[in-house]
Amino acid sequence: MRKQSSQRQKEVLDVLKRQGRPMTAYEILDTLKGGEAGLAPPTVYRALSALTEDGRAHRLESINAFVFCQCAHEAHTPILAICDGCGSVEEHADRGVMDQLVEITRKTGFHARRPVVEVHGRCGACAA
Repeated sequence: MRKQSSQRQKEVLDVLKRQGRPMTAYEILDTLKGGEAGLAPPTVYRALSALTEDGRAHRLESINAFVFCQCAHEAHTPILAICDGCGSVEEHADRGVMDQLVEITRKTGFHARRPVVEVHGRCGACAA
C-alpha cells in the first residue's frame, strides 16, 4: 500500500531533523529503506521537492544535499553557512541582504525568482 505524500514528506523531514546534517536524496532513501523495501528514488525526490517548495527544507545546491529548515523566515531567504571542515550548516536570515541582492540584479532588468545564498568556510569549532 502506498503512503500518502504528506506522510512521506513527514518521514523525510523527520530523517533530516534526526540526522542534523546535510543529506543527499540517496542517503535519505537508504535511511528510509530500513522500514520499507519497495521505496524508490522518485518518491524521495517528490517529497524533497514539496518540502523545499514549502520552505520546510533547503537544497544546498553547491553540494547537492538537503537540510531541515532551522528558522522561521516567511518573507526572508536564508543565508546558509556551510562548514567545509565538519559539514555543519548554520542558517541565517537577513532581509536587508536579500533586498540588496534583488535590487542589484533588478538594475539590469533581471527579476530574481529564488535567491539562494550559500557561504562556504569554516565554523567556529573548525576554525579554532
